[in-house]
Amino acid sequence: MDHGICALSVVPVRAEPSDKAEIVTQLIFGECYSILLVQGNWCQVRSAADQYVGWIDFKQHTPVTPDYLQAWQAQDHPRTLDVVQMVSNTTTRIPVSLGARLPFFDGMTLRLGEQQMFYNGAATNPQNGHGPHGPVDQRLRLLQKMALTFLKSPYLWGGKTMFGVDCSGLMQQLYGLIGVQLPRDAHQQINVGQVVHFVAQTRPGDLAFFDNAEGRIIHVGVLLEDQQILHASGEVRIDPLDHNGIYNRDRKKYSHKLRLIKRILSDD
Repeated sequence: MDHGICALSVVPVRAEPSDKAEIVTQLIFGECYSILLVQGNWCQVRSAADQYVGWIDFKQHTPVTPDYLQAWQAQDHPRTLDVVQMVSNTTTRIPVSLGARLPFFDGMTLRLGEQQMFYNGAATNPQNGHGPHGPVDQRLRLLQKMALTFLKSPYLWGGKTMFGVDCSGLMQQLYGLIGVQLPRDAHQQINVGQVVHFVAQTRPGDLAFFDNAEGRIIHVGVLLEDQQILHASGEVRIDPLDHNGIYNRDRKKYSHKLRLIKRILSDD
């Protein structure tokens, strides 16, 4: 099986091997994947981070060795914290956006497959409180700060960057910044964490899930202070949450019906 890494700021992952097909997710700079199938100029890939499967254009494939992939999977790589920054070497400059992975970053250089690249912007430090073993309160403060940075980002089905993001892609990116790998879609994310039974018991960082008339989970957002919720609906916005759901102040009505609240990070 061949493997690759996203060496562009973002690569669309489509439902079918066609430029006209629906974008189901995106690969962000620094994310690895495995190739399951090649069909013409298209590769069916499986993300190494969340196991999501879709099709990318072969021209956007950058190969890596099995050893590189294995080492990549064994580490929690730093993430970019700048809205936009550059990764570069003497011949190449690659724009990267907030939340991109920096594989094997040592504070100055990273390894993008066989290339050594430089990055001099702000980044998380998994060894200094941002990773999966850091203090919960410190990690949640970073999550809230970065959540506000996404405000006014446009909604984009399948998107995962602040230049276009969907509701579950936003949650995946925010939690990725603090060392938690969430599944890709809201109906998968609802299976993570512990149930919070009442809105009054929520705390910042909890995820609230919403369903449609058929009972399908169709939306997710993250709680902030004072029972406010940040979510991607048309744009990334903040609205009040109560036991009924999300109340859209602009439209003066409820936009999403609450199904369940989950706590992803526990002090236990």
